[in-house]
Amino acid sequence: MRHRRKGRVLGRSPSHRKALLKNLTSALFLTERDAEYDENAPKVKGRIITTLHKAKEVRPLVEKCITIAKKSLPHAEEAKKYATQAERGTDAYKEWRKSDEWKKWAAARAPVVAAQRRVVQLIGDRQATSILFDTIAERFVDRPGGYTRILKLATPRLGDAGARAILEFVGKNDRVKRKAERPSFEDDASSQSEESAEEPVTAGAPAADSSEDDQ
Repeated sequence: MRHRRKGRVLGRSPSHRKALLKNLTSALFLTERDAEYDENAPKVKGRIITTLHKAKEVRPLVEKCITIAKKSLPHAEEAKKYATQAERGTDAYKEWRKSDEWKKWAAARAPVVAAQRRVVQLIGDRQATSILFDTIAERFVDRPGGYTRILKLATPRLGDAGARAILEFVGKNDRVKRKAERPSFEDDASSQSEESAEEPVTAGAPAADSSEDDQ
């Protein structure tokens, strides 16, 4: 019996399964990196292709990381009020480090640092964590949840015929709803009705008498 044992085993040991979910989550976040001149640049940002069961297992971890990063955004905005524009190592930067502004900045940014460390603990990738906090989290500020979607692919995986699926962020590759255009025959019908309206027919007009032709 599986008493209080949730989730799929995926044919792996617990440590192997945990590492797999970490790598899939990091791979999804890394697709949003600036890789214009990278040889391994993703074809579509914010999207990875994996098996259906792996996508269903990694989705809660992705949602959890985004929620943690999103909750730290107000603290990051508060810390910007006390930040400095001076470059590191300059005299102005050293004076700012000794001032009370730096203490306020450090106190305001402490929750952000704690959130970043928590995400690094969950996925184990610092580059993916920085992309999450700098790019992805700001995109879902007004969204209460459901940051990803799973789309099942029709073609199975070669080799073992495993069901494949797309795991992607919502709001970026959404389908665009377009209003259907009016068919051309409706335009023709309307033009014909307008032409008939321009030629009024007098009501009660006597029809041509065929008897006159006979005479």
